[in-house]
Amino acid sequence: TWLLLLDNFLCPHACISITHYNNCGLTICGTADFDLTGQLVWPGAELLNGYLTKNANMLQGCSVIELGSGVGITGVLCSRFCREVVMTDHNEEVLKILNKNIKLQESSDDSLCCAELKAEKLEWGNSDQLNHILQQRPEGFDLVLGADICFQQANVPLLFDTVEQLFRGRDQSKCKFILGYVSRAKVMDVMVIDEAIRHGLQINEVSGTRCNIKNHEGVIFEIATNH
Repeated sequence: TWLLLLDNFLCPHACISITHYNNCGLTICGTADFDLTGQLVWPGAELLNGYLTKNANMLQGCSVIELGSGVGITGVLCSRFCREVVMTDHNEEVLKILNKNIKLQESSDDSLCCAELKAEKLEWGNSDQLNHILQQRPEGFDLVLGADICFQQANVPLLFDTVEQLFRGRDQSKCKFILGYVSRAKVMDVMVIDEAIRHGLQINEVSGTRCNIKNHEGVIFEIATNH
C-alpha cells in the first residue's frame, strides 16, 4: 500500500501539521487570498487521496487531469504513479500556487515525482480553454479526478459538461471520472447523481468508501459512460 507524506504543509493563514504516511514525500505551499476556496485542503481531498493511495495500481502509467485542483495535493500525489498529471483551476491566484508547487517537486532532491506535471487554467464549461488542453493531448486522458468540488448548484451542470467533453477526447470505454464527494446538502446529493445521468453517464458508489470525514458523510463515486 502506498501512503502519502506531507512535510511543511503551508495553508493560508497557518502552518498546520498533517498526518504522515509512508513512501511518498511531498512539500506543498499555499498563500492567503480573499477567496480561499481553492487554497484549502478540503475533506474530500483527504478522502480521495486515501482512496488513491490504497489503489495506486490504477494510477500506474496513466494520464490524469484533475478538476478544481486547489493547492494541488491530489495531483502531486498522483505524480508519484502516473506518467502525466494536468492540474486545473479557474482562479489565477490558485494557478500561481499550483505552479509554485510544481517547481517545488521539480527542485526537491528527494522528490518521488515520476510524471510530467502541468497546471492549466480551466473554467468548467469553457470550451476554448478545454480545447486548448486537449489539443496538446490529442490522445486524451485515462482518468478525470475531482475532490470536494461540488459546492454551487449552478456549477454542477458545467462540471459534467466538462467531464463529458473530456470523455469524448478519449476512447470512452477507457476513461472514468473519480469523484471524492462530501455531502453538505441533500439537494446537492440528488443533483450530482441527476446531472451525471442527464449527461448519459453511469455513476456508481465505490463499495466500502462511504465514511464520516470532518463531521460530514463522504463517498467515492466512479463515473463512466454507459457504452
